[in-house]
Amino acid sequence: MTIHFKQVVIVGVGLIGGSLGMSLRHHGLADRVVGVGRNRDNLTLAMTCGAIDAYEHDPNAAMSGADLVILALPVDRYVASLQTWKQSLAPGTIVTDVGSVKGGVVAQMESLVPDGVHVVGAHPIAGRETSGVGAGSRDLFTGALCLITPTAHTDPRALRVVREVWETVGSVVKTMDPFLHDWVVGAVSHLPHVVAFALVNALLDLQQQTAGDGDLLDYAGGGLRDTTRIAASSPEMWTEICLRNRDNLLPMLDAFELHLRRFKALIETNDGSGLEHAITLSRDARRRLR
Repeated sequence: MTIHFKQVVIVGVGLIGGSLGMSLRHHGLADRVVGVGRNRDNLTLAMTCGAIDAYEHDPNAAMSGADLVILALPVDRYVASLQTWKQSLAPGTIVTDVGSVKGGVVAQMESLVPDGVHVVGAHPIAGRETSGVGAGSRDLFTGALCLITPTAHTDPRALRVVREVWETVGSVVKTMDPFLHDWVVGAVSHLPHVVAFALVNALLDLQQQTAGDGDLLDYAGGGLRDTTRIAASSPEMWTEICLRNRDNLLPMLDAFELHLRRFKALIETNDGSGLEHAITLSRDARRRLR
């Protein structure tokens, strides 16, 4: 199966949407890539960066002739966006996304689109702590995992098309139930982000206790930089993710707090062997990360 699109529309041309546009154009997967957004400066930058061929402020104008539409907005804006332009979609059009929360989101998208329009949820795990199309790259997805989240209503051909898109831009594709996706990604992505945010905020509190001059962070080495890199992520995006996936995230935070308390108890009781054992378990698990 070889795919090619007449017109791809990217709704929301930021880091992920912009990088995908760059890669689609680089691989020649579309005759035309059109960006949709409200900010003219951002859309002009997207053209300069090679993410899109043209842009529209009116999404209905962009949807005319589109055979692939990619939602790259915050997930909480999906419904309002779809409601605006869904009637302009032609039968056979595929609507996909890049959101990091799926759960009932894919089913909601399926219920909104007209008959004959196909929805396939997708989540490329390839973000950066920097945001915006200016930070994009056509190689962002090379070697990155992309989770595709079909439902019982997913059209088989549309599923194959979306899989091939992500494989062509360099991703390693796996399929997963939308609700399982939210649990898995909650554990390996959402929880670490909240931990990083909390750690930096704890350091800000400790800064207030510092008697000396200067910023406490001025003394940080590579360990803190590595541990908190993701704390520089978009506040808007991560607020939405945390609230959307709260049912999974809250018990995961309980699990983290339990292990934090265990480390605290080991230090309080001067339990060197217990502390070494806990750190060894962590080290060995960390070494399995690719």
